[in-house]
Amino acid sequence: MGDVETEKLGAREVDPRQSFTYSAVKVIGNGSFGVVFQATVGETGETVAIKKVLQDKRFKNRELQIMRSLDHPNVVMLKHCFYSQGDKPDEVFLNVVMEYVPETVYSVSRQFKGQKKPVPLIYVKVYTYQLLRSLMYIHARGMCHRDIKPQNLLVDPETHILKLCDFGSAKMLVKGEPNISYICSRYYRAPELIFGATDYSCAIDAWSAGCVMAELMLSHPVFPGESCVDQLVEIIKVLGTPTKDEIVSMNNTYTELFKYPQIKPLQWSKVMAKAKNVTQDALDLLSQLLVYDPVKRMKPLDALAHPFFDELRDPSAKLPSTRPEGGRSFPPLFDFSELEWHVCADVGRKILPLKHYEQLQSKFGPASRSKADALSKA
Repeated sequence: MGDVETEKLGAREVDPRQSFTYSAVKVIGNGSFGVVFQATVGETGETVAIKKVLQDKRFKNRELQIMRSLDHPNVVMLKHCFYSQGDKPDEVFLNVVMEYVPETVYSVSRQFKGQKKPVPLIYVKVYTYQLLRSLMYIHARGMCHRDIKPQNLLVDPETHILKLCDFGSAKMLVKGEPNISYICSRYYRAPELIFGATDYSCAIDAWSAGCVMAELMLSHPVFPGESCVDQLVEIIKVLGTPTKDEIVSMNNTYTELFKYPQIKPLQWSKVMAKAKNVTQDALDLLSQLLVYDPVKRMKPLDALAHPFFDELRDPSAKLPSTRPEGGRSFPPLFDFSELEWHVCADVGRKILPLKHYEQLQSKFGPASRSKADALSKA
């Protein structure tokens, strides 16, 4: 499919003397952005995913720029990139080569639904935790993903490691700079986006994460709107009619105030009544992620410290297994980088088991928000 482009890829160097050939195996995704192939590297036999997008020569590809700067166990790894010629003379395609991960949270959830079984609560915890950890990391870097949904969460079915992918909508958010509000897939779109906000924050990703968590337990979207307007109706059915202050918090330029019928909010226990694996801790976490006011919405960092994830911090806890030797270990959940360690300065002791906390403190020194700020800009 082409030769590798010899540039730095985040923390990983590309050898200028290396070139690779790729054989497409099958299409595994497509959309308005382009096509994603499963492919094999001719020289190594490795399986990779290649995202092929039309490249406008006038601009740099923002997705590639963002992926180059990311290095995290819960973010899909960029391996290489190369350009290829299209059928037309001026047509150039950018091919982004990434690690291949066979499943998604969406496909895993569908498998359980097909068996008429709920997703085991321990998997809900493992997947949601890793999603929130990936968001804590990219938000610390100033990036907002803007399209969190089950299809964009890759899962290794053997290890249950989750990887956030598809940074095609991602953006560095700068306070005071406007952003488009028509972003994010409908079911997972935060209410401030529906209200047309252009000065939103990374809190839109936290809303989407809450939607994914609820969907894992319900086996269907918690807010299944059939249109943009209907999406707001579905949210109001659950959260009730937003107050004047809540509308202003979502979009302080919104002029059509108080034109909605007054609906009372539902208890989360009623919303999740059909979920067979729901707990009080799960309801509490959802109630803090899925709130109108973006400022009051729980941040991924604080969500990681929530009691819902305490089981993951228990050294004796395991994933279920049919193997004779018993349960399997969790995927790595606490292998924090120096940036992550300093980001969680205020709540690190709640997020990390004591053993990991002491190891990281010994490795990186006392956690400090000022060090986190410096590292995030590095």
